[in-house]
Amino acid sequence: MIRQEILKNIKRVVIKIGSSVISNRDKGRSSLECGLSKDWVRHYARKIKQVQDKGYDVVLVSSGAIMAGRERLGLSRADLSIPEKQACAAIGQSFLMHTYEKAFEKKDIKVAQILLSNDDLGNRRRYLNAKHTIEALLERGVIPIINENDSVTVEEIKIGDNDTLSATVACLVDAQLLIILSDVEGLYDRDPSLKKNKGEKAVLISHVARVNEEIERTAGKSNNRLTVGGMYTKVIAAKKTMSFGIPTLVVNGLDEKVLENIFSGKEVGTLFWSGKGKIRGRKHWIAHTLKPAGSLIVDAGAKKALVERGKSLLPAGIIKTKGEFEFGKAVRVIDETGKEIGRGLVNYNSRDLEQIKGMKTPAIKKMIGGSFYEEVIHRDDLVIF
Repeated sequence: MIRQEILKNIKRVVIKIGSSVISNRDKGRSSLECGLSKDWVRHYARKIKQVQDKGYDVVLVSSGAIMAGRERLGLSRADLSIPEKQACAAIGQSFLMHTYEKAFEKKDIKVAQILLSNDDLGNRRRYLNAKHTIEALLERGVIPIINENDSVTVEEIKIGDNDTLSATVACLVDAQLLIILSDVEGLYDRDPSLKKNKGEKAVLISHVARVNEEIERTAGKSNNRLTVGGMYTKVIAAKKTMSFGIPTLVVNGLDEKVLENIFSGKEVGTLFWSGKGKIRGRKHWIAHTLKPAGSLIVDAGAKKALVERGKSLLPAGIIKTKGEFEFGKAVRVIDETGKEIGRGLVNYNSRDLEQIKGMKTPAIKKMIGGSFYEEVIHRDDLVIF
């Protein structure tokens, strides 16, 4: 019933296709030798056409550029250098898009390539520009195909993985459903690939109402060297969309009928859905899109003021700063036990904040003069988890 209720409210869906789903692993190759499977790309062009014909807007987030480029360059090593990965992404992305374009062209559907980086999503103006571009494409029946701009990004500015990217895109375009197509059925209560004593079998978890530490531990890491992140990144992506009020389905993309099953209301995969949204708009962008540049450890009094009374963070409540950051950057707010209680945009750089932490307003005014911010993080720029 839950899934059928969700389907009633869907107008826009983001579908993320993992590398393992569109690889040519069926040719007996190892995961390190896999390239792009045109057959699977054509398969999903047909299936997405069917979804679009039902009246849904579809945004596609597709992995596979590095995988495709690695095959075309004849590289099979897993330990590629960053320039080699970027070279693979450059040649592979064009081949990936060419393959998608040919497949969708047969269905009389136009596609558009959008490459994003963390710099794009971390800048509010560029973030909104990306949103407006995607909206304009969808209005014209075009399917945006989105990937990270791997040919120019390095670890320090990477979004991280396409599970995270798909969750960000789902929030960006105000989708009502995120579908993550993987090579597993969903989230299990234990790793199904590991042998257990006494014949215990891993059990698929059909519904997750809240992503807590236990669920994150259950997700673990991936054993598939073809992919980045594994189930853990999918759970974190779902946590992000749940906070925005978007349900997420993690399903087996190697099941050829999985999209039909989803849109007929059948219980496939794992549904992440709490039944309500919590954070919207700009505050969600602060909490889940910006990469924190540092941390502020606050005392019990400041924590109470922030969490229970909805106050701004003042210098007096700060015990310690971690990291180097500039004015306007996002930082974590952490209590004395080490638990993250929120994130926000700071009105001071780390150097100045190190000087005034723990001080009352009159003392700061006397030291700095009249030109200073009373709040380290104003409540309008603060998200409490």
